[in-house]
Amino acid sequence: MLLLSLIWGGTFVASKYVLQTGVSVGALLAIRFLLALVFLGATMLLLRRPFDRRSAVDGLILGVILAVIFWLQVDGLRFTTVSKSGFITGLVVIFTPMVSLLLGERFKLSHGMGALLACVGLFFLVRDPQAPFGGWNRGDSETLVCAVLCGFHVTLTARFSRMGSPWVIAFMQISTVALLSCVLTMLLPVNASAGQSMAGFEMLGSALKRPDVWFGILYLAAFATALGFYMQTTLQSKLSATEAAIIFTTEPVFSALIATSGVIPGVHESLTLTQASGGALIVAAMLLAELGPRMIGKQKKMPENSVKLPL
Repeated sequence: MLLLSLIWGGTFVASKYVLQTGVSVGALLAIRFLLALVFLGATMLLLRRPFDRRSAVDGLILGVILAVIFWLQVDGLRFTTVSKSGFITGLVVIFTPMVSLLLGERFKLSHGMGALLACVGLFFLVRDPQAPFGGWNRGDSETLVCAVLCGFHVTLTARFSRMGSPWVIAFMQISTVALLSCVLTMLLPVNASAGQSMAGFEMLGSALKRPDVWFGILYLAAFATALGFYMQTTLQSKLSATEAAIIFTTEPVFSALIATSGVIPGVHESLTLTQASGGALIVAAMLLAELGPRMIGKQKKMPENSVKLPL
């Protein structure tokens, strides 16, 4: 799951890079998920994975939520930075336990403590006291709504993955996002903001003539989408929703490290000492949530295993 967070951390930078070439939000999502659909569908055919109705319905539900998440997140990248987008999306660690409690799932104290610590870390990562309104803008607002919906998606994925086929659920999610993205991109008006547009396929053809754009799109489609959602659906059956969400808080740390490294041309951001401290708190939150229950369990067993002194 930590490897998956690293892969998804790179999607913020890859998406920002492709958007800067003039490709619209809808066109990027459409081609990303259509290619991912081809990759995953071909793999399922080769492995002869069967379809079942329950998994298909669950995947459809998750796919609708996922479509809204991605449109909000990618459109938000037109107005905000890669680092801020990743950090705000990381607030899923706060919303996931809220959704889990709402749906009647069990909540552990160590998970709650980890979520609170992650919240403090995210505050330090996002806050910019020098900018108006703390640097908050339309893109930040869209990304915040995206984070709330991510809480529902993580919780429902944990629930559905224990009852159905990870292959079918992942395939249906990707199919739903691909279909909705194609339809919305054709129907929505082409209005450019922040130098990029939300809909329309006009700039896609010229952008696809560039090898660097293809590299970004293939990374998003093959690794982050086809492989990524299969990994998420499979691995979340072994973790609680809150455990998964806290591990996912490392995603904004990875996205910030990639964005500030300058390894991707055209995407080179700066990270202050305060923001770096926030990233360290997020890692500490993950360790607290993962190791807390084990440490408590060991402490309870110590009296039984302790050495008895002679009287």
